Amino acid sequence: MSTATRKVPTEPHVMPTFGRLPIAIARGQGCRVWDTEGRSYLDGLAGIAVNTLGHNHPEFVAALQQQMTEVIHCCNYYYTPNAEKLAAKLTEFSGMTNVFYCNSGLEANEAALKLARKYGHDKGISNPQIVVYEKAFHGRSIATLSATGNPKIQKGFEPLLEGFIRVPLNDIDALKQATEGNPNVVAVFFETIQGEGGINPMHMDYLRDVRELCNQRDWLMMVDEVQSGMGRTGKWFAHQWAGVVPDVMPLAKGLASGVPIGAVVAGPKAAGVLTAGTHGSTFGGNPLAVRAGLETIRIMEKDDLMGNAARMGQYLTDAFKREFANEPGVKDIRGQGLMIGIELDRACGAIMQRALDAGLMLSVTADTVVRLLPPLIITQAECDELISILVPLIKTFLAEKA
Repeated sequence: MSTATRKVPTEPHVMPTFGRLPIAIARGQGCRVWDTEGRSYLDGLAGIAVNTLGHNHPEFVAALQQQMTEVIHCCNYYYTPNAEKLAAKLTEFSGMTNVFYCNSGLEANEAALKLARKYGHDKGISNPQIVVYEKAFHGRSIATLSATGNPKIQKGFEPLLEGFIRVPLNDIDALKQATEGNPNVVAVFFETIQGEGGINPMHMDYLRDVRELCNQRDWLMMVDEVQSGMGRTGKWFAHQWAGVVPDVMPLAKGLASGVPIGAVVAGPKAAGVLTAGTHGSTFGGNPLAVRAGLETIRIMEKDDLMGNAARMGQYLTDAFKREFANEPGVKDIRGQGLMIGIELDRACGAIMQRALDAGLMLSVTADTVVRLLPPLIITQAECDELISILVPLIKTFLAEKA
């Protein structure tokens, strides 16, 4: 249905911080959602890598319903048994030590930045500095915005925080040059695969080189796995493809399959930095959120959703490379597992609406990259449907006058 014939929702009492598309979602089932007028859409976005288990997963819903009859929230004066169980899982999967809970990726990244500064102060560094990257996105608080590498979203919120050194992706010599002789550097902070920056992966050799450099200089290697973590690439965390273990790892998004949660996982070098009174969260680690995290992991393990992410991601990537092999307007197809970017030779924001009109939800990031982040439960038949919608749509778009 075209935009012209839709009844466009309005929200006059909500701050206009989002450029919304003209539908309102009413319900979902599996990898499909329906809007308030009954139209259905294949979900190729999963709430931006959040809905790991898709929508209305029967086992997940039953677990949350049970939890809500017991306790939703108490506070962090008291122990929450499932918080320890979930932390034990995360440390087992990561090879790390302990976990701090919060409510979002922004909060997890903010906590990581605080941890890095405290790590520096504990070493006697009064002005700690953190290496960050061009095209990075870590959030929209003042600290995470300052670490982000996108001047467009920083504009109007100056002065940004000091204490960041920015370097290009996948250039170990640039990292060494930018930090040479600087005794104030305490950490290197990056996304394994930049999401908002355009699905830009760190090279495996580069990740290993950064790990070695952090070891040599006693820096924290801090890996933002908010979007790429929790099985999306075919391993629990995307950096594991390089065989490295970070010192600090922020998580969120897919960790609880739609229930707000954030976590910072710390290795031995960082595990003792934040102590009682140095950081906190009212809602972090609440009983509902950690139950959602535990149930997400249980279902992922039972149904081999990491394996499915790897298989379906390869299936989609192979199909796109085959279909676009002779299409000069497609510059690159990249990513890992079910975190896929199709870079075009021009701005393509209009594809979001066109895809919606065709019954497919996706996003466009970094102006020219079509981004796919479907639920990890997606089937081959649903992948075929996604391909059948998206390929002709992109070809038609590119055939138009630029």
